[in-house]
Amino acid sequence: MTEVLFYHLTESKLEDALPALLEKSVERGWRVALQTVGEERRDFLDQHLWTFREDSFLPHGTETSDFAEDQPVLLTVSGDNRNGATVRFIVDGADPPDLTAYDRVVFMFDGFDTEQLDGARAQWKRLKGDGHQLTYWQQSPEGRWIKKA
Repeated sequence: MTEVLFYHLTESKLEDALPALLEKSVERGWRVALQTVGEERRDFLDQHLWTFREDSFLPHGTETSDFAEDQPVLLTVSGDNRNGATVRFIVDGADPPDLTAYDRVVFMFDGFDTEQLDGARAQWKRLKGDGHQLTYWQQSPEGRWIKKA
């Protein structure tokens, strides 16, 4: 079964918390698909991942890039898995594809967005019913991730 993690953003924005998690994934040699809700948001995150830190380099591309299938981190709005990812991040309340193709799926949701909260709760209930192993992480006041369930 796919390991499913829920990351509840309570102290920072997605664009502040996401790069560190993607960096750790790449360091572990994982291929990642990052799915968001629309092209505008995808393109914003694409630009952000090049500039989030002055000394940063996080190799990535979008589904519209040349050589999208070769990207270690591929930003997408679709459920396709063009880069053969084993880890999928679902952000901004995007609708996930079939999760069985992945070793790990990470739902990141904004704790101050009612629609994202409701969507995450619905996904938790559905996936728990499907028998997936679920864990829930919430940010501490310092922005660290604490396992809550």
